[in-house]
Amino acid sequence: MRPITVTVGPLAAASANNIALSQTPASAGALTLNGSLVTAGVAILDSPRRILITTADTTHTFTLIGLSPTMSLLTESFLIVGGASYSALDYAKVTGILINGAATAAVTVGTNGIASTPWVRLDEWANTQVTIQCNATGTVNYTVQSTLDDPNSLTDAVVPSAVNWVPTNDTSAVGATATLQTNFYFAPTFARVLLNSGTGTVVSKFIQANVANR
Repeated sequence: MRPITVTVGPLAAASANNIALSQTPASAGALTLNGSLVTAGVAILDSPRRILITTADTTHTFTLIGLSPTMSLLTESFLIVGGASYSALDYAKVTGILINGAATAAVTVGTNGIASTPWVRLDEWANTQVTIQCNATGTVNYTVQSTLDDPNSLTDAVVPSAVNWVPTNDTSAVGATATLQTNFYFAPTFARVLLNSGTGTVVSKFIQANVANR
């Protein structure tokens, strides 16, 4: 298999309100997108990354609507825990944020310092060994992750925001801060690299034994 190369970072500094400034919606509906990243009602992110919602309202569900790096539709819904919660997916653009009732506290929406690479689809029917090299530049903390969940499965599909990502068994690739090589003994369905924090970049190459890309 020719190397599949994916990148995460660098990320601009996090901001709790660069998508939506503080507001307290009086009814169910859309939040006003009016932060510094917003142009013509759409928040355009510096790099695909997680969206942070900050509020003391723990009783209402917030729904994010946006676009992936390939301009595919993304959406996910969640409650806020502990005063702030962030999305499971990485958004290139945010086109809408909904709340399902009148807010009980002020709400701001912005970014944090977390993001992940695009997902790498591996071939579970081919040779299972997968070699991975992560080239780290600058200050980073990252983790190699994998999953057997598959949003495209015909029998047990999982929505993208509910996919369970598991850290690799190689502890040197969990919370890593420098360039490294690692491997999977058995090919998962998808793999990715999660940037936990930092201002640098991680460029990762995945090579699966005896698989020819088409």
